Amino acid sequence: MIETDRDRAQGWWTAGGSTKPGPDGGRRDDLARGYKTSGGRRKGVRSIANPSLPHFAKSNRGTDYVPLIPVPKGRVVAAGNLVTPGLYLKDEGNHTRIMSGGSSESSPFSGQSSFSSLPDIKDLEISSESGCLSIVVLGASGDLAKKKTFPALFHLFQQGFLQSGEVHIFGYARSNLSDDGLRERIRGYLKGASDEHVSQFLQLIKYVSGSYDSGEGFESLNNAISEYETSKTNESGSSRRLFYLALPPSVYPSVSKMIRSYCMNPFVASIHVVLSASRTGWSRVIVEKPFGKDLDSAEELSSQLGELFDEHQLYRIDHYLGKELVQNLLVLRFANRLFLPLWNRDNIDNVQIVFREDFGTEGRGGYFDQYGIIRDIIQNHLLQVFCLVAMEKPVSLKPEHIRDEKVKVLQSVSPIKYDEVVIGQYEGYKDDPTVPDDSNTPTFASVVLRVHNERWEGVPFILKAGKALSSRKAEIRVQFKDAPGDIFRCKKQGRNEFVIRLQPSEAMYMKLTVKKPGLEMATEQSELDLSYGLRYQDVKIPEAYERLILDTIRGDQQHFVRRDELKAAWEIFTPLLHDIDAGKLKSIPYKPGTRGPSEADEMSTRMGYVQTHGYIWIPPTLSKF
Repeated sequence: MIETDRDRAQGWWTAGGSTKPGPDGGRRDDLARGYKTSGGRRKGVRSIANPSLPHFAKSNRGTDYVPLIPVPKGRVVAAGNLVTPGLYLKDEGNHTRIMSGGSSESSPFSGQSSFSSLPDIKDLEISSESGCLSIVVLGASGDLAKKKTFPALFHLFQQGFLQSGEVHIFGYARSNLSDDGLRERIRGYLKGASDEHVSQFLQLIKYVSGSYDSGEGFESLNNAISEYETSKTNESGSSRRLFYLALPPSVYPSVSKMIRSYCMNPFVASIHVVLSASRTGWSRVIVEKPFGKDLDSAEELSSQLGELFDEHQLYRIDHYLGKELVQNLLVLRFANRLFLPLWNRDNIDNVQIVFREDFGTEGRGGYFDQYGIIRDIIQNHLLQVFCLVAMEKPVSLKPEHIRDEKVKVLQSVSPIKYDEVVIGQYEGYKDDPTVPDDSNTPTFASVVLRVHNERWEGVPFILKAGKALSSRKAEIRVQFKDAPGDIFRCKKQGRNEFVIRLQPSEAMYMKLTVKKPGLEMATEQSELDLSYGLRYQDVKIPEAYERLILDTIRGDQQHFVRRDELKAAWEIFTPLLHDIDAGKLKSIPYKPGTRGPSEADEMSTRMGYVQTHGYIWIPPTLSKF
């Protein structure tokens, strides 16, 4: 039984601690007796209208009243049974089920069906958007914070997702800066708004200086946060604290210990403590990639963080999961009947997931050389895209159901064969004085993954990434098999290919063989095209970081990497990476501005990829029309 907004408007609900009738959608005598009504019909759930008595919910069986606790706005109440804004209790014999209902105001559970029974309530993620919000950016003076984190927060502020009366932003770093000093560093990266609006946002930012491994600085940080929370007359335990670690992974353990020891919401120790009338706040931590360098280092980092935070408090961010077209993959695959029967080994010949950059390491050679293109791009960004392309349909859109399916497909990947790997290094890479002369670190890699399951057996997934190439783009190319019985003799022109352009010029297009206009029965390659710049001209596509930060505030972990998912990803690539590090696979030199090593194209051909000659997709523009 799911209560809709319309149902709530036509019956009784709890709001502000009392029971109030909605508009007369049913018989007045039903409303007076406390029956929940819709369109004149009783819905079988009843509350006692007398405000001096406790409120009760009645099950559809007509018996077994259970207490319905009055719920103040924005509060989570636990008193034997659990009620949260927008929910009521339904007795079902051996257990009581949380059902949708309650205030028409937004709720973490609004619009969703029945949830876990009370014995399983520890598995629920309870999110509250009430209470003041403190966002702490650690590493505030670094490039990531200036170029990505603060601009993302500014865009959320612009769009009204962060309100000046509810949020305060704290920057923390070792640099000796004042509040105004940090604000001026950030100002130049905040685009697309008036100076007045920028200044309003910057006034939300306060700076605290301190080291990353001693308690003094973090005590000062906690004092600053607490002072802000107190000034907002915040109810104890209802404050929300978000920590964004814009830092190198090497300092994650020490910083996390300091956060845990000094800066956590003092009233939130675990999910069991959250479920109380006066404690609806939370503390959450965002950590940036790379999450280790191989399986062992990733597991060590996960264990260190796991000792300090519960999994529901950790948000391992991969910004590719925040990209618009990546987020569209689930909708595309599972909301369109067209793709359901085609998305398998019977119809698809091969899949390519490609990342290209037309520039090199540009002064970051020493840092990049520690990781290489596989660790930097393929093992995380492209593998996340691979999961969404190859996974099975989840039971629902709940974050855990989606992440379960991602883990399953990763666990179905066969060990990588070294004759299905090409690595390269662009000429001039070692000219960087920070790069060792004998470096074998790949700046290009093409790796074939094979999924051992019923859907994908025999279909190669080619993950390809490189620097200093001829173009800049990221895309997915799903190439279908040849049409049997080629009566038009057009096979040489190319195959049907579904292309999802992730960046730049976001688009989806299907390459088709069509009749060439004219008197002759001649064929050519063309496309069905959905270009976002043309179709959604007045829509601002959000940046990945602003979307993911907002998800964290809302408590939605769907687009973040779970620990077992991270482990499964490293299990795939660690053996290959260790052999590259040991020099067992050598990087092939290639010239900057090319497609990379020719051996990579030869391998793609060997895997069955057929290149379309004479066809180039050109993003459409308004000038054409």
